[in-house]
Amino acid sequence: MNKKTRPAYLGVLLGVALIGLGVAYEKLWCDPRELLQEPADPQALHRLSRDGVTVEFEARPLAGGELREGAFASIRFKVSDQTSGQPLSGMAPGAWIDPAQSAPVGDRDQSCKARVALFLKSSIGARPLLDLNSYFLLMLNKDASLTVIDPTVSVGGVTSTMARIELPGSPMDWAATGDDKQVFVSIPERGKVSVIDTETFTRVADLDAGEQPTRVVLQPDQHRLWVGNNSSDPAKGGVTVIDVPGRSTLKSFATGSGHHEIAFSSDSRYAYVSNRDSGTLSIIDIPEMRLTKTLEVGPHPLSVSYSALSQAVYVVDGREGTVRVFDGRSHQLRHTLTAEQGLGPMRFSSDGRYGIVLNTLENQALVIDASTDTLIHRIPVAAEPYQLTFTKGYAYVRGLASPRVSMINLGSLGQGRSPIVQGFDAGPAAPRQAGDLPLAQGLSVSRDDNSVFVVNPVDNTTYFYAEGMNAPMSGYNNRGHQARAAIVVDRSLREVAPGVYGSTVKMPAAGKFDVAFLLNQPQIIHCFSTDVAAAPNARKHKGAHAEFLGLEQPLPQHSAFTARVRIVGDDGEPRLGLSDLSLRYFLAPSSMPRNLRLEEVGEGIYQAALTLPEAGAWYLHVQSPSLGRKFAEENYTSLRVLPVSVSTAAQGDATQMQIRSVR
Repeated sequence: MNKKTRPAYLGVLLGVALIGLGVAYEKLWCDPRELLQEPADPQALHRLSRDGVTVEFEARPLAGGELREGAFASIRFKVSDQTSGQPLSGMAPGAWIDPAQSAPVGDRDQSCKARVALFLKSSIGARPLLDLNSYFLLMLNKDASLTVIDPTVSVGGVTSTMARIELPGSPMDWAATGDDKQVFVSIPERGKVSVIDTETFTRVADLDAGEQPTRVVLQPDQHRLWVGNNSSDPAKGGVTVIDVPGRSTLKSFATGSGHHEIAFSSDSRYAYVSNRDSGTLSIIDIPEMRLTKTLEVGPHPLSVSYSALSQAVYVVDGREGTVRVFDGRSHQLRHTLTAEQGLGPMRFSSDGRYGIVLNTLENQALVIDASTDTLIHRIPVAAEPYQLTFTKGYAYVRGLASPRVSMINLGSLGQGRSPIVQGFDAGPAAPRQAGDLPLAQGLSVSRDDNSVFVVNPVDNTTYFYAEGMNAPMSGYNNRGHQARAAIVVDRSLREVAPGVYGSTVKMPAAGKFDVAFLLNQPQIIHCFSTDVAAAPNARKHKGAHAEFLGLEQPLPQHSAFTARVRIVGDDGEPRLGLSDLSLRYFLAPSSMPRNLRLEEVGEGIYQAALTLPEAGAWYLHVQSPSLGRKFAEENYTSLRVLPVSVSTAAQGDATQMQIRSVR
């Protein structure tokens, strides 16, 4: 995949930046008047001007109205020059959302700074309710599942596994939307593409995707997902098009037999589909949804790429050892580059200047300059190269027969120049030793374009490498499953407009919240404030609803308690004798769910004893197969568990957290 995701070491960079500046968090200046006084203008609560910078904060519900628990909200920070009002881009601020804590008037600024310092440490017992700088690793497994790993949490050197997502079959390829909100996973054996919601890390749909759906690619505008159908039946071989917003199948095209690779023009006007066994390239007009042309491109086309710079399509034939260049407008053949047999995967750098083609037989990376459509370099790389991706400064090449990852310095490329090649070992063994591998890439690029994650399927570890280092900085183990590929689900603030940094979050609980904001240059830590209302009463669904009892106050961390719930029918009478009632509970935003059987104690009341070991917002769902799936979806509550250090004070202030059951 060539999508940009947040770097794994963001929290480390923020912490290192603070230390490097030579200021401990106690000395970071934060004017208490800005935090403690009620200004005449209510909007001033959401605006800070200091040291030449103005920061404006806004939390707006996506559905309109007021912020409510369980609803999505748009979080925005506008950072501008205090004098001119010009937006300040590239600032990379940090932000966290946590329940408001009461503090003496003179101590609130210190409390804000102290909490930010704890958040930067990523300590298990001091994690915020919502971390707007976080990321998760989503692992594609050999079995019918995905694994979610939180790399910031480690206990005794064991990486934290947050959740497991079951799939209807073994995954082959995947594609994530640009905002990381959805991931589409192909399941060839089932004829499906599974849709993963990364807000909840759940599988929310299985879409019909034709016979043997294999390669999945999103077109540049993200409106449609294209799925290659590797059917042995020529009448069914081709591509299936899925509408992304509607999660529905739009159309299928029978383009030819064999494996299919897919590329697009940069304006999402045309889709280019290679047909390996047919030796053809199909050109599809996307707005009109019609097949416009089929071109002969050689006996065994293995890959297809598009360069925005040259506005041309490049088709690689492995048997001939050729690269055919077609004009992106007229679709006429421009040029044919001839090399050797064994050519395979091809990709372009982000600027479209350099296209790199891997030759698995010759252990080479061939560089094509799109400005002249000439072959300018043949570079030795890791043995049997089979995967390729780009950062801004480097091309990363993965070898199938070697643990080595080769790095080609893009700045050293050019006619008559000598390319600079570096590299590092990603694990102890060559990927080939793991056996069958999916199409999904084991190389994933960070959002900041200067580091990569590399999955070694043999030792089941994902290695993190930052440019400039001699070796990977860290590794994340996927315990209990065999990792084959990884992508990063980014939960961090993004610059959505010049000087505007934002994210979309789901508020898991009601109450008053502090929104901590961090800027490194100039040095600013500030706690804004926002209120989240309890969700309105939901209609009781036909049959029964749940009433949670005795959860009016937050609980201290590690406390054991008994969850009690009353099941009431539509007639207002308690439902007795439910033998299949259970409690499913997990820590927000998502963690490995746990289940307990609820025992009946009389009068329609059922209970179970449990312990909530981690601080944060927990969800408690009541489930019963006999009452149906809708009952499980609608009957839940949220419960706040406070760290031991603050639980006593917080329990004395019931206004800081409202517990509400949703029916």
